[in-house]
Order: sequence, then C-alpha cells, then structure tokens
Amino acid sequence: MKVSLNWLKNYVDYGDLTPEQLAEKITKSGIEVDGIEYIVSEKSQNVVVGYVEECEQHPDADKLKLCQVDVGESELLQIVCGAPNVAQGQKVVVAKPGGVLPGNFKIKKVKLRGVESNGMICSMKELGVGEQFIPTQYEEGIIELPQEATVGEGVDDLLNLNDAVLEFDLTPNRADALSMMGVAYEVAAILNVTVHLPEPEVETTAKAADDFVTVTVEDQDMCPYYGAFVIEDVELTSSPLWMQNYLLAAGTRPINNVVDITNYVLLEYGQALHAFDYDLVGTNEIVVRRAKNQETIVTLDDKERMLTEENLLITNGKEGIALAGVMGGAHTEVHAGTNTVLLEAAYFNSQAVRKTVNDTGLRSEASTRFEKGVDPNRVKAAGERACELLVQYANGKVAKGTAEFDALDRSEHTVGMNAKEINRRLGTNITVNEMERILEKLRFGFSRIEDDFIVTIPTRRGDVAIFEDMLEEIARIYGYDLLPYTLPANAQKAGGLTDRQYLQRRMKQYLEGAGLSETITYSLLHKGDVSTFVSPEQSDKLVPVALKMPMTEDHRFLRMSLVPELLARLTYNVARKEQNVALYDMASVFLSEETDLTEQPKEQLRLAGALTGDWLSHAWQGEVKPVDFYVAKGLLEGLFQHIDRKFTLEQTTMENMHPGRTALIKVDNRTIGFIGQIHPLYAKEHDLKETYVFDLDMEYILDTTELETHYEAVTKYPVVLRDVAFVVDKSVVAGDIQQKMLAVGAPLVKNVTAFDVYEGENLPDNEKSVAYTISFQDANKTLTDEEVDAVFNEVIETVNETFEAYVRT
Repeated sequence: MKVSLNWLKNYVDYGDLTPEQLAEKITKSGIEVDGIEYIVSEKSQNVVVGYVEECEQHPDADKLKLCQVDVGESELLQIVCGAPNVAQGQKVVVAKPGGVLPGNFKIKKVKLRGVESNGMICSMKELGVGEQFIPTQYEEGIIELPQEATVGEGVDDLLNLNDAVLEFDLTPNRADALSMMGVAYEVAAILNVTVHLPEPEVETTAKAADDFVTVTVEDQDMCPYYGAFVIEDVELTSSPLWMQNYLLAAGTRPINNVVDITNYVLLEYGQALHAFDYDLVGTNEIVVRRAKNQETIVTLDDKERMLTEENLLITNGKEGIALAGVMGGAHTEVHAGTNTVLLEAAYFNSQAVRKTVNDTGLRSEASTRFEKGVDPNRVKAAGERACELLVQYANGKVAKGTAEFDALDRSEHTVGMNAKEINRRLGTNITVNEMERILEKLRFGFSRIEDDFIVTIPTRRGDVAIFEDMLEEIARIYGYDLLPYTLPANAQKAGGLTDRQYLQRRMKQYLEGAGLSETITYSLLHKGDVSTFVSPEQSDKLVPVALKMPMTEDHRFLRMSLVPELLARLTYNVARKEQNVALYDMASVFLSEETDLTEQPKEQLRLAGALTGDWLSHAWQGEVKPVDFYVAKGLLEGLFQHIDRKFTLEQTTMENMHPGRTALIKVDNRTIGFIGQIHPLYAKEHDLKETYVFDLDMEYILDTTELETHYEAVTKYPVVLRDVAFVVDKSVVAGDIQQKMLAVGAPLVKNVTAFDVYEGENLPDNEKSVAYTISFQDANKTLTDEEVDAVFNEVIETVNETFEAYVRT
C-alpha cells in the first residue's frame, strides 16, 4: 500500500512531523513502513503559474515559439519555448528569472536565436518529477494547468510536488490499512488526533435506479450484498489534476474521469467499485450467479477466461459481464461514447474471489481487497461517494436510490478483555484509565465493570476477534518500546554454541575461506531428481517420500541428497554468464524405507559441495587452473585437517558419476560419502561443463569428532628426505602404497608424498612407476644415516612383498 501524505492530510492532521518521523511512529505501532519516496528529490525555486497571453512563431527558428506570459507581475515576460504543445490561452508552469530548477539549474535572461527570453516554461521532467508520477498527457511537452489555477501562485500544491509517499509492508491481517481511511484511523490512534472522513451528499433526479435495473443474487453466501447505482449524462474527460496526482502517488495510472473516480474511491474507502456502460449491458437486469462449467468471458485485458462452477459471475441475465471482485468484462467497458454508467458496489465472499484469482491467474487491486476482507459498512457508502464525485467531475445525474440485493451482516462483534490479564501477559502496569484512553484512540466502543472490559469491534477491523488480538492492540498503541524487557529466570550466564554447532561453524568457515559460497536449496524435488546422487552408504531400500498435497509437481518429493539442487543452482548461474561457481550446502536429507509411511522419515544432516569452471584465474600472470578431481580432493583434505580428522578414498562407480573419477570417502574404515566428477552426459543435459561434487555424512562426523585442542611442539631437529620409485601393476592404487609406508615407517616416517607417475617406454604395458618422497624425523634428536637406512629398507621390503613391486633404478 502506497500512502500519499498530502492525500492523508485530508483526513488526519499529523502536524509538523516529517515523513521520516511519521514513518517511524507507524512502524513502531506494528505496520512496517518499507520505504519513503518523494515526488521530487530537489525543490525548485521561484516557479509559478503563468498565463500565455500571446504565442507566435519565433522569427528565426521553425521549432521555437515566442510567448508573452503573465506571471502576476506588472509586465509580461517574453519567453522563448521549444515545446510543441505550447499555445495561446494556456496556463503553464513558469520558472522566472532568478529561479532554480533541480540540478542547480539557474534561470537567467538569455538570447535564443537573437531573441531575448526571460524565464522558462517547464515540463514535469524539468521540475524533477519522477516518471512514475507524471500523468500520461504530460510525459512529453510542457504542462497545461487547469484554468482555475491562480496566476502568479506557486505550483507545489497544484502539482503535488511537496508530497512524500510511504510504502507499507502490510501483513495479511491488516486489510483495514489497504485504504486511506484505514490509514487515517491508524495515524489518528497513534497521534491521538481527530479523523475527518468524507460525508457524501448526492443530489439525485426524480428517476429511480430500480427503473433502470433490477438485481438478483442466486448465491447469497458468495454475494450477500450487490448494489447498482445509475448515473446519466456522464461526460468522459480527464479527471481533475489533484485526483491524478493522488492516484499517481498511490501507484495507479489515470485513465479517464469515470475510471479514475472508481480507483480513487477504491483507495480511499478500500472498497472496489466497477463502472459498466449501461447501454452495453444489453438488458435491464443484473444477475449474480455461479458460472457454468467451461463458461467463458472476455475480461478487460482482452483475454478469454474459462470458468467453473466455483467462480462467481456478474451477468446481464444472459451472459457474463464481469468476474465478481476481480475484473470487468471487455464488452461493457466504459468508453469515450459512454452516456450512462451503471456503478457496482458489492460485497463478495473472500474465498470465492480467491478461488477465481487462483483459477484465472488474474490479480487486481480490487481482488486483493476482497480476498483479505472489506468493511461491510463501507460498501454502499463507497458507491455514494463515487456518485458524488461523478456529479462534480463528470457532470453526471444520479438516479434516486439503489437497485440492490441486501442480506449483508453489518453487526459489530464484541471481545472480552481483562486488565489484570493484559498486564500479566505484557509484564506492565498499565492502568485501567490508560486502557480506556487506548480504546478511545482506536475508536473502539466498550463497557467496563472494574477490570473487565467488553469491547465492541468496528467492522473495519475484521482482524480483531479474540482476546489476544486486543492484547496486541493495547500493546502497540501503548508502545512496544515501553514494554519492560527481562532475561529468563534461569539465564545466569551468556549463551554459547554446543559442540555440534561449533564444529558446523568451523567447517562452514573453512569452506567459505576456501572460496565456496553457501546456498540454501529447496527441500523438495521433482520425481526425476529425488533418487539421484544418493550416497552409496545409504540403504538400497530407500523410498522417496512424497507430499500428499504438493504446491507443484516440481516440488513433490522430500530430497534424499543435496547434490541435485546444488547442480540446479550451478546451471542457473552458468546460464547467466557466471562460469566459475563453487557452492556448498549443509542441510538435512529425508530418508525412509517405508512405502506407506507410519513414521516420520529420518532426517540426516549432510554436507555437499559442487564446483565448475576455473578454480584459479590470474590473467596477468597467464595462470589458469580449471576445477579438477584434485582441487575437490584438496578441499576435503583441508577441511578434514581443519577438524583434525583423517579420511581415505576408495575408487568406485556410481550412476550419473564419471566411472574413472569417482571415489568413496571413508573415515575410520566406514563410508561416509563420495567425491567425483559428474558424468559428462549428465553435465551436458544440464548445460554444465566439467563439474565436481562431494557429499558427506555430517551426522557421523559430528558424533565422532572430538573438539579437544591438541598441541604438538615444533621440533628443532632436521627432516631427512628420501625418494624412491616403485614399479607396480597398473591396478595398484598409489594411495594404498602411501598408507602402507606410513604404517611400516612409524614413528620416524612423518609424511609420504607421491610426486610422479610414469607409464611408457622401458616399462611393460601392464605396469607403472610411482615415485614418492618420504620424510623422516625424530622430535628428540637428529637422525643418523644408519637409522634412516634401516627404516627405509624395511619400508621398501614391505612394499615389494605386499604389492609385488620392485624399486625402479
């Protein structure tokens, strides 16, 4: 909801408060002000209304006019103007010499093509008005002001240049604030001032509305009230400038005086109206009924809509002329030749309107208000207000009375409230007299016996129905910032992280420090994705868990892996020219072996990552490192080192994974996940290049990782390095040899690193050479050659025996 403060001031005087101050007070009372927008960001100076006495062609320029303009001074101003729509007899906006326009543009006496020009006839854009606030007819050229504008007066009020617009972020329950009158009540309660509301007075003709039309409602539960007003001799033209300004400030484009008046009343009262061309209705009756299955109507947007029996339709007794509460029909639209208007003011069931919106995909300002609920006591009053404005600004003649169907409940309900319970809940000591004053500010009727109140709730506040609602009303008007705050009774020390939370945070910090970005993905997947990339250690009896009432088929099944959605996020980014993407997610998957669920699925916390593109790119140095298996493996090595854990890899195959670049991740000889490259065919289907993923069982890591800090002193004794190359069968895994050397050489062998693999000349086709660097060190002394040789020889002998290897010379 956008609220023009100049418009609001017609109903409630908020004094000298700035827009920022008023916005703060409204926000503190429970309605969030999302932003403030000014019609102009910079004020103009010395800009007034002028009257063009004469307008002639410039003697030396085809596209310039020479104007003599009255600005309320003793002499006319001669102004050269290039606007194509300037003409004699117009009232225009004039920046006089010495004036300043936005951008510190100073107006001086100048010569244009040899002719003196003393000022400037301005357009809306030159006054600094944002495009969204400029009426369509003034988007190009200068502004033609109404003839009633006073020459010489400033234009700020006339053009609404001194206005500010508050944008409300309303919660669904505050439908009352979807109108200027509702906002006025709210501001009046906050500031404790009076509300001044319009009191429509309509002069009618001798003709009666019943003479023009009869109203029949076949389903009063869906439409308990329908009123039809008839206005004759309507003249379609532009609406008054002030109304156009207010509508633009509220985000509504002006169209013509009839449509603008219905939109104005919609925003003023919160009650949607609809104007039909009476002659195009085609009959003298209005029948409100359910649509027939597969019945169609062409709406104002010129689209044909297929309806069902659950949709409410306004008809002329034969065919549909409007979708109730949503949008009018195209063939009864008010147009330039309209003479008689049939004005609808009705109360439609919110669920019926919502059903039509969902079925048709149409949503309008009208449907938004009907969906949330309108004030039954404003329905007819809004129609009378529109009739009053149609008389004033369209020269209409209103038929007496209203053709209507009326079964609407307009009664006010009551809510009980106890002052002691209010204070107990809020922890306050608000007096009974202060509660009475708050109810008076809210304009709620009440009766009281000692501490017990019976509060009468106005129909405009449909959100107040139970004691807790009244508790909120008392609290917000009293002032949320005045409520006492205390710590819970058991809070004797500051909070902290549990061991699991601390470990999760450490792992996230490492991944983000390494260059991955955290993403939060959907818990629900399409059927085609739900069974993909499930980690191999999971049971092969897992069954996808489906929602009974999914919102869409794309989000029907609970995920069993984080990887599919991570890959979807990669595809989304790559499609938008983000070629180098690294993401991770730490979240739950949902596992069950039951086809017919009798228990909730098991939730398991997992950590997954996905990487594609270049891991390193230094254009200046000409250095590029694409993501590969070793980058992904290195990330895991760093991650496990960060939490002081070790893991091993074991080659495997998985569906949708590269058969030669996929491995199981094992901790304590237990499989806890996998790492590898997405199969190239799968990647191609999803518009991805070479992509790597990993997936870890966080539950096991969290349950088995100790957080105790271990310290190992840095030894002062030197490291001894020995290199050795083993020739082994190609099927032997280099990592297995590495682990064997570490085990045999302990405690002197501190590290073993593979630095070369050779296959080819001088080696049989079925063999390979793997070279290692072995690091020897003793924390207490310098090692001798004899000590190193003894361990080194033992390592070589063991590897040769275990893997049928020999040392390459």
